[in-house]
Amino acid sequence: MADQDSGAVREIRINPIVPSESVLVATARSMRPRKAEDPAPRDTRLHVETCPFCRGNEDKTPPEIQRVPPQGEWQIRIVENLYPVLGDNRGSAGLVFGLQQAIDGYGRHEVIVDSAQHGIAIHEMGHTHLQKLFSTYQSRMAQLYEMDERLQYVLVFKNFGPAAGASMAHTHSQIIATPVVPQNVHDEVENSRNYYKKHHRCIFCSLIDEALTFETTIYDRNSGRIVRKINVGQYVIERGERFIAIKPFASRYEWEVHILPLEHGSDFLDASAEDLQDLAQVFQRTMARLDAVIGGAQYNFFLHTRPRSEEFEDCRASYHWHLEICPRTSIPTGFELGSGLFVNTISPEQAAEQLRTVKLV
Repeated sequence: MADQDSGAVREIRINPIVPSESVLVATARSMRPRKAEDPAPRDTRLHVETCPFCRGNEDKTPPEIQRVPPQGEWQIRIVENLYPVLGDNRGSAGLVFGLQQAIDGYGRHEVIVDSAQHGIAIHEMGHTHLQKLFSTYQSRMAQLYEMDERLQYVLVFKNFGPAAGASMAHTHSQIIATPVVPQNVHDEVENSRNYYKKHHRCIFCSLIDEALTFETTIYDRNSGRIVRKINVGQYVIERGERFIAIKPFASRYEWEVHILPLEHGSDFLDASAEDLQDLAQVFQRTMARLDAVIGGAQYNFFLHTRPRSEEFEDCRASYHWHLEICPRTSIPTGFELGSGLFVNTISPEQAAEQLRTVKLV
C-alpha cells in the first residue's frame, strides 16, 4: 500500500503466473545510498581486428553450425560455445548416493553472433535484421529438438554487460539445450495449466485483456482515500498488430518488460514469418524505450516457450510463449538472496509511464 504521508509504496506483490514468486515493492528504498550496476562498457566500433566474432575472423571461432544467409557475407552466425556449460557426450545415466542426486550434464551450448557489426546495440538493428535473428532462433531450436529426443528444453537468451553474465563485447545471444525442463519454466507451465483447469482460460491471455480493458479505483474503507487506481493501458509499454509489451504488476526487476503475442500461442516454433516481423518491431521499439530511460543498462532477455515433450502436450491451450527483458540496474542484497523475495525500488506504474511516454522517431 502507499504511505499516506510520503506517497511511497510498500507492498508485497504476488506473481499471478507463479504465485510462489513474490516481489517486495519498496519505493522508499530508492532514497538510500547504494551502489547501482554501472552502465555496461560499450565498444561501438563496427569491426575489431582481434575479435573472433567479427567478419573475417571466422577461423578464430569453434566450428560453424549455421550462417545467415548461407552464401556470401554472413549477417548472423551460429557456432559452438568454446566454454560450454553442457556437453553433447553423455557419460553415465546419473548418480544417486544417499540423499545426493546428480544428472549427467548432457546437452548443447551454442553462440549466435547476432550481427557482423561488433558494437551495434539491439535497438539500433533494423526490423528486417531482427526478424532474421528471431527466425534463426526458431530454426535452430527446431533442429536441436529433432536431432535428439533426449533434449527436453531449448532456451534462447542474451546477456549484455558483465553483471548480466556477458564475457564478449561483440553482440551475441546463446542457446542451451538441456535434458530437463528448467524449474522456472516448469513452474510457469504447471501453474498456467492449473489455472486453465479451473477457469478454462489462458492466464496470460487474461492478463493481456486486463492490461487493455481493466480500469478500477480502490478506496480505503476507513478514510475513503484512494489506495490504488488502475487505468486502461497503464502497464502497456508498446503494441503492434500481433504483439504487446507489458510491464508486469509484480516486476522482479525495476525496468522488467515482457513481450507476448496478442493471439494465443503456446510454442514460439509455431510463430509465422508475419508474427516474427511484428515481434521484431515491438522488440526494437521496446529496447529503444529502455535505452532512452536507462541508457547503457546491463540486461538479460530470454524466450520462454512450451516444452516439446509429451508431458506438456496438453498445455497448448493453457501456456502462452513470451519474451522477458530484465535490465540489471541494482545488485541483489543478502535479503533477496536469503529470502528469495525480489525487492523493487521503483513502482512498476511509474516505470511503465516513463517507458511509455518516451518519444520515438
